[in-house]
Amino acid sequence: MRNKPYEYYSVPEMKDLKEMINRNADQIPDNTAFIYPCETGEMKKSYLDLKNDIDAFGTWMYDKKIKDKHVAIIGENSYEWLVTYFAAIFGGSVAVAIDKNLPEDEVMDLSKIGEVDVFFVSDTYYEKLKKKTRKKMYNLKEFDDFLSEGRSLLKEGTDEFLKYELIHDKTATILFTSGTTGISKGVELTNHNIAFEIVNTSKLFEPKGGVLAVLPFHHAFGLVVGILMVINYCQPIYINKSLKFVKKNMEEFGPQTMFLVPMFVEFFHRQIWAEIAKRGKTQAFKGLMKSTDLLLKTGLDVRKKTYGTIQKVFGGNLEYIICGGAALDPMYVKEFRTWGIEILNGYGATECSPCTAVNRPLFHKDGSVGVVVPGIEVKATEEGEIAFRGELVMKGYYKNPEATAAALKDGWYHTGDLGYVDEDNFIFLTGRAKNLIILSNGENISPEELELNLQRDDAVNEALVYDENGKIVAEVFPDEKHLGDVEYFEKLKNKVNKGRPIYKQITKIKLRDEEFIKNASMKIVRHKNIPAGN
Repeated sequence: MRNKPYEYYSVPEMKDLKEMINRNADQIPDNTAFIYPCETGEMKKSYLDLKNDIDAFGTWMYDKKIKDKHVAIIGENSYEWLVTYFAAIFGGSVAVAIDKNLPEDEVMDLSKIGEVDVFFVSDTYYEKLKKKTRKKMYNLKEFDDFLSEGRSLLKEGTDEFLKYELIHDKTATILFTSGTTGISKGVELTNHNIAFEIVNTSKLFEPKGGVLAVLPFHHAFGLVVGILMVINYCQPIYINKSLKFVKKNMEEFGPQTMFLVPMFVEFFHRQIWAEIAKRGKTQAFKGLMKSTDLLLKTGLDVRKKTYGTIQKVFGGNLEYIICGGAALDPMYVKEFRTWGIEILNGYGATECSPCTAVNRPLFHKDGSVGVVVPGIEVKATEEGEIAFRGELVMKGYYKNPEATAAALKDGWYHTGDLGYVDEDNFIFLTGRAKNLIILSNGENISPEELELNLQRDDAVNEALVYDENGKIVAEVFPDEKHLGDVEYFEKLKNKVNKGRPIYKQITKIKLRDEEFIKNASMKIVRHKNIPAGN
């Protein structure tokens, strides 16, 4: 198989999102933009439908004096969510995306940080949040009525919204950091940040079929990479409204590409191997995979025929999973590749719009988080911290100059991630600077290294490693079969420690009976899970 540098993909240029939507509506008006479930089955929206709905919704917003405002959008993934987002930005307002799953008080705290003027909320959360604020709040259940009013205004000749011209260095959106180690901050991304990100990151990967949108829209990866880039490539997007329908959606829609965080990959992997074990075929299947890999090296690809049953789980057409948001064990990449599905690991941060690197279909390195997005700079500082500079780097943290100054130094965004950049501009991560365990003997340990080794065991669902009174402790959430099985995890601890220097060995494993608290990227939130005083 070819695995070497090759030319970037040809990508339509654009200055802002409005130009992208208008271009698609003009050039491919009847092509499907979105498919999503509704009460009568499935709804399809063409690119012309999308533009017309944005224009109508934005015109209605202007009539309600919602212009140059901070507009919060809260709710499940939906077409209505996206139209609200586009209409807010295209009218010169700032779209403030807030995680629907947060407690109501935290939602309100973030809305204060983002200085929200008006809320658009899905019906599920409307009544709860309505009680928490005196600000104007609209229920997206009335979306069709808003559109109808907007269309009537357009017919009457109201065109102020249509004539608004986007200012490229103006803040378009505020997205909140995931807050794995502290309080969330509001990241300001401009119209230019987002346009640059979409165009240049898309040069590294090109979907050639439908995409199932699973990740939450309030998260930068789910929105910018999983939705906006796909629109720029003119591919249809199926909107998943709830994780309980993911399997059903995959089977019905048959996506060619999915954008996922590691939690999904790990879940699918466990399910596949559990089904194989249930049939008593584990050893035989491992042998088959070795044979498949050997044949592939000789140029004979039998994966589609051999692993059709596995591929059918994903709808039968899945070729690529773009995985980001957290670290992924290279083992998953290798096994999915054997089954005929290429996982392209990527890397980024909300502060970088968000993608800064991704492995390419024909140029990838297992264990890396990808090759750097064209048009930006990357470096590892003297301390080994990865930093980026370029036009996709945020404007700053909204009204938080201290945090902005700490993160942006001479135009370089400092990620807090430790790692290195190789001769081909691939990035390899080794841990988080803030997570480093510094022992009394002066040795520094990245807990991620030990967590990765623990998570390779099938009995471990989740693991968190930290320092407790100078000792390395691993806290584990086991699978259902091994809940409370102290003896099993004592053996696992010894297995992981074998061959390691004493200072890098786990002293104790603590078992828990519930999942760790996670953020929107499904990363474990360390400051909420590590016991106080450690």
